[in-house]
Amino acid sequence: MDETLKRYRESIDNIDAALVFMLAERFKVTQAVGEYKATHDLPPADPGREERQIQRLRQLALDANLDPDFTEKFLRFIIDEVIRHHERLREG
Repeated sequence: MDETLKRYRESIDNIDAALVFMLAERFKVTQAVGEYKATHDLPPADPGREERQIQRLRQLALDANLDPDFTEKFLRFIIDEVIRHHERLREG
């Protein structure tokens, strides 16, 4: 394999690993938030906060020269998953 391509791929692998660990940490915290919401009879979703977060991350994406639409789709996917977890905690 070409040495340059190999280095690029190693970097991508490292970044992917970091993303997985960051997502795992994020979900640990959102799990705690869901448990808190469930025990305090708070709704699983907070549309106002979600919208503020999306706008904040869209701006960060622009600042980082990343497509803000992609960033929003990615964040919405994560938010939807977190809400599903929160709803299960509330039911269960």
